[in-house]
Amino acid sequence: MQKFPMTVEGEKALRDELQRLKTVDRPKVIEAIAEAREHGDLKENAEYHAAREQQGFIEGRIQDIEGKLSNAQVIDIKTIPHTGKVLFGSTVELINTANDEEVVYRIVGDDEANIKENRISVNSPIARAVIGKEEGDVVNIKVPNGTVEYEIGAVKHL
Repeated sequence: MQKFPMTVEGEKALRDELQRLKTVDRPKVIEAIAEAREHGDLKENAEYHAAREQQGFIEGRIQDIEGKLSNAQVIDIKTIPHTGKVLFGSTVELINTANDEEVVYRIVGDDEANIKENRISVNSPIARAVIGKEEGDVVNIKVPNGTVEYEIGAVKHL
């Protein structure tokens, strides 16, 4: 059985979403279906079909979240001794050796990844290249344009 690594924050976000889906969204859509049924002919009732589609989405998402939570491997980076190595949950500063541009990423689970917030999936090419490395190490990361060389500037376990 596959385990899904996730941070403590990621688990909390999934549990919060699950709670909202079950206590807010599901009752709303059930009410919308009941209301649409009162309008009569269900074959030509767009509101009914839209509500049923929404119900299907909500139920599917609930099953998806419950499955991920039951197979979750929650990793609290704060409880792991700081060795200077890049680990799941670490925040890593990368310096492009060609132009000295710096980027900072936090390595998180697939569901938590959000490039706009500088959180990358543990399964991304960048994360796979830096996991296990230490400050000062140089890594080559394959990108669509070729290969980029980065130096690991700093590793933080926040």
